[in-house]
Amino acid sequence: MASSQSSSPVPQSNSSDALFKKEIDPAKRFRPVQSLQDVCPKEPTGDPNTLRDSPSLVADQHRWTIYHSKVNLPAALNDPRLAKRESDFFTKTWGLEFVDTEVVPSFYLPQINKEHFASYQLEVAQREKIHERCKNICPPKDTFDRTLLHTHDKSRTDLEQVPKIFMKPDFALEDSLTFNAVLPWSHFSTTGGKGNRDAASSKLLQEKLSHYLDVVEVNIAHQISLRSEAFFHAMTSQHELQDYLRKTSQAVKMLRDKIAQIDKVMCEGSLNILRLSLTRNNCVKAYHKLKLMATVHQTQPTVQLLLSTSEFVGALDLIATTQEVLQQELQGIHSFRHLGSQLCELEKLIDKMMVAEFSTYARSDLNRPLEDDFQIFEEERLVSLVFGLLKQRKLNFFETYGDEIIITAKNIIKQCVIETVSQIEEIDTDVVVKLADQMRMMNFPQWFDLLKNIFSKFTIFLKRINATLNVIRSVVLLVLDKNQRTRELEEASVQKNSRKDHTVDTEVAYLTHEGMFLSDAYSEGDLPSIAADSTSQRNTSPNSEPCSSDSVSEPECTTDSSSSKEQTSSSVTPAAVEHMISEDVKLTDLELGKLANNIQELLYGASDICHDRSVKFLMARARDGFLEKLNSTEFVALSRLMEAFILETEQICGRKSMSLRGALQSQANKFVNRFHEERKKKLSLLLDNERWKQADVPAEFQDLVDSIAAGKITLPEKKSGAAEERKPMDFLIVEGQKYAVVGTVLLLIRIILEYCQCVDNIPSITTDMLTRLSELLKYFNSRSCQLVLGAGALQVVGLKTITTKNLALSSRCLQLIVHYIPIIRAHFEARLQPKQFRMLRHFDHITKDYHDHIAEISAKLVAIMDSLFDKLLSKYEVKAPVPSACFRNICKQMAKMHEAISDLLPEEQTQMLFLRINASYKLHLKRQLAHLNVVNDGGPQNGLVTADVAFYTGNLQALKGLKNLELYMAEIWEQKR
Repeated sequence: MASSQSSSPVPQSNSSDALFKKEIDPAKRFRPVQSLQDVCPKEPTGDPNTLRDSPSLVADQHRWTIYHSKVNLPAALNDPRLAKRESDFFTKTWGLEFVDTEVVPSFYLPQINKEHFASYQLEVAQREKIHERCKNICPPKDTFDRTLLHTHDKSRTDLEQVPKIFMKPDFALEDSLTFNAVLPWSHFSTTGGKGNRDAASSKLLQEKLSHYLDVVEVNIAHQISLRSEAFFHAMTSQHELQDYLRKTSQAVKMLRDKIAQIDKVMCEGSLNILRLSLTRNNCVKAYHKLKLMATVHQTQPTVQLLLSTSEFVGALDLIATTQEVLQQELQGIHSFRHLGSQLCELEKLIDKMMVAEFSTYARSDLNRPLEDDFQIFEEERLVSLVFGLLKQRKLNFFETYGDEIIITAKNIIKQCVIETVSQIEEIDTDVVVKLADQMRMMNFPQWFDLLKNIFSKFTIFLKRINATLNVIRSVVLLVLDKNQRTRELEEASVQKNSRKDHTVDTEVAYLTHEGMFLSDAYSEGDLPSIAADSTSQRNTSPNSEPCSSDSVSEPECTTDSSSSKEQTSSSVTPAAVEHMISEDVKLTDLELGKLANNIQELLYGASDICHDRSVKFLMARARDGFLEKLNSTEFVALSRLMEAFILETEQICGRKSMSLRGALQSQANKFVNRFHEERKKKLSLLLDNERWKQADVPAEFQDLVDSIAAGKITLPEKKSGAAEERKPMDFLIVEGQKYAVVGTVLLLIRIILEYCQCVDNIPSITTDMLTRLSELLKYFNSRSCQLVLGAGALQVVGLKTITTKNLALSSRCLQLIVHYIPIIRAHFEARLQPKQFRMLRHFDHITKDYHDHIAEISAKLVAIMDSLFDKLLSKYEVKAPVPSACFRNICKQMAKMHEAISDLLPEEQTQMLFLRINASYKLHLKRQLAHLNVVNDGGPQNGLVTADVAFYTGNLQALKGLKNLELYMAEIWEQKR
């Protein structure tokens, strides 16, 4: 209904206050409603001629029509992104853009501002003042306004008589409160003899309500009379609208007839083809779904068959594939609602079976006969078990293998002892029941053969463990490598898909921009091919088993799985293992790396176990001091055997095991202590019985010295009896020099060589032997010093005196030892670690001590002659005859000294010694001449002294080796100042 502002009030005919307004032109009053011009094409009307001009899909398909328009105007007007719509007529019809769009000013129109209206305002302002004065002078008649106001006030007064409850928007008589307020029950009560009054009240209430109804009807009629013009205008518009709708209905009917004909001719056949194609695809999908259900139905029997052949990996993969199919492709199938839980229970059962099977395999592998056969026991079975355990995240399986290693190591020693004891007739097993007691009854050769057998068994045992663990580690590393490659492929695939998605989005945007639909760009025939590709890709993936969704029947699946074990060769290649690896092994790189390290640690642990059991075996035999009683040859053989076993285990396992090496070192220390104490005691006995006389040198000692000169610091082997008949020599020839030695030194050289050879045989005791040898050499030096220089031999051996010959012989023996100290040092240096070279300073100290001792002996010889000179020259008198008795006695003592030491000491040392003796002689003679006041003045006394000195010089130079000795006898005279 139109607004009241657009209609004029209609005065009543009987009113005396009728309004006389300007007559309205009927043409203007009833002109048809005009709407804004539409920019869209006109809708087809009922006119056939007009319909004939509309575009035809058949005739006009090659020329531009309204259907080629790129803009959908209704969609633009109903933009869902706009927050507010239908605010007024324009925004309802055209959208918010109609109001918000800024109109670009025209370049052909001038810019209008307030100055352009200045003249008009001046002209109108004068007229407005005149108009205002006229209004004040002649006020307008307001009869109509007062009448209208009076009528409005009367209507308001009448309406105010009506109770407000009738004006409420939620007025409803069904409500009990509202009903009681409108019709009180007190007006209808007939009790108490008040019937007449109640009837009057009811009648009064009825009249009151009728009055309210009349008031409302009068006001409604008044309002309708006020809006009669708008009502008639609306009725006129309604007739025009009905005529327009009728024409539209006819046009729509004709359009529908045309569309029906087009649909029958051009679309119905094609749509039927598409419908049949879709039906066929649905049938194919249903067939594949039923086929997949039939295959899944055979899962449990197939798993049972695979488990009967120990195909745990195949069974687990089949269960995983079936679970995936149940969750994705067969989700919601009622008949399979319990299959998932059944497969989970079956998977738990397989876990227990695999753990038990691996324990059985480890026991069978480790307890088979230890022969020189390092072939892996049932490698395919091992790989299958390990991969199944990895797939089920049972990562502690290597602990089971470690427990079996400990048990088997104990059994190996026990079995070796039993076999050896059974072959020894001297041991009565009925009397001696315990294996340890039986083992202690063996002699060294028997026990040594037993230890060699144990070491050989342990070596084979470790090689087998290494081969088995290498297979397990290779499986773990292949899974790790597979994970890394899969991750790289996924990253590459993500990048490729992102680029592909970007390309597809670009193509879709282009097709949409060109006005095409995706169904036109991607035909229905492409979709089945894509689905087929995805299906084939799933079936050919590593996850798929022979019993997949494309399997034809259950017998084919069982044939493939059962024959796979027979077709696999004994040596499983990495390619074969990699073929077994699927995406179901959900282990992180950290877990796989930790597992590989644990497997390597298990190999180290196996080596430690073998060494620990060997140590216990050694300690059981060493409990009664058996090992400490071994001689050098036996202990060297034992040490070499243990060192060879230790080195071989280090090569197998790649790490040093310290328990057996420590036990060997402990026994070696005990051996070294006993070895050293025996030789020190022997040397002490030799020194205590040594009379310090020159000894003959047997041929074997000369050969020993010759071998040392040839670079062989070892004890020579005993030669045939013919060689032993060689006569001993007076001197020991060492590199062309003669050494007069005592018997103790010859044996000391042999003892030194025993130390060096022991170091060669047992390298681990090098440092201990060096310390002990240093101690032995120091002991010889100190003890010989006590016996000779300290005259200890007088009490120990019972010598009457220590002669110069004893002193010279002792010095020569010390010089021989000093000669061999650098050779011994080089021998030990070649066998020490660089960080142990500081221990070689012991030899430097020993060399210094020996040189000091030799110097002390030389000083002792000089001191003997010095005391003689002091005694004889203190009584010297310058008188006839010449030569004097004093000088004759001095020359006699010098000749005895020379005779005692000339054969013992080299010529150079003899000359040096006599030069020192001559210096002492000159000193004492000079002192005596000064005491006698004899000077070199050519007098008679000078002549006598010169004659005596000439006699002394001639006798001294006549001694062997002293002919060219420079005596410098002029130094006996005091120099004139």
